[in-house]
Amino acid sequence: MAAQSITLARPYARAAFELAQAEGALAVWSHALAFAAEVARDARVAALSTDPRVLPEQLVALHLPEGMKADSAFGKFLGELAEQHRMSLLPDIGALYETYKRESESQLLVKITSAMALDAAQAEQLKESLKRRFKREIELETQVDPSLLGGVVIDTGSEVIDGSARGRLQRLASALTN
Repeated sequence: MAAQSITLARPYARAAFELAQAEGALAVWSHALAFAAEVARDARVAALSTDPRVLPEQLVALHLPEGMKADSAFGKFLGELAEQHRMSLLPDIGALYETYKRESESQLLVKITSAMALDAAQAEQLKESLKRRFKREIELETQVDPSLLGGVVIDTGSEVIDGSARGRLQRLASALTN
């Protein structure tokens, strides 16, 4: 189901990105899509999306960030989603939009999982190293997983570098059993 959702979301995400880019409003759309995606994740709102008694205009009003009007480009975009019964795709549309936005800005989202929280200096050093390696601006998303025992796991989306103690122990155990 997730693959089908991404497939359905892709043209909408591309359209959203192109509209935002044409308006010079990538950040505004990024914020608006994040808000709308969060609203769409709510089970109560999801139930309303499939209720035939709820009008598309009402769904749009629920998903619009405060201060944004229904006749804005984003509001019209939401209106199209509501008419096509595609509001549930908003989380995937938002995620794909962010990927297109980062690509256009030569940015790379790197997910760092570490055994202990990284301090600001460590995060900055890691960011600079990754910037040199990938020749792109780096946006770090960090999380802590004590089960790693030590070290970090770096996930760029297309490449995973496992520098954790747990990963090293697993590779050693595998080498010893083979």
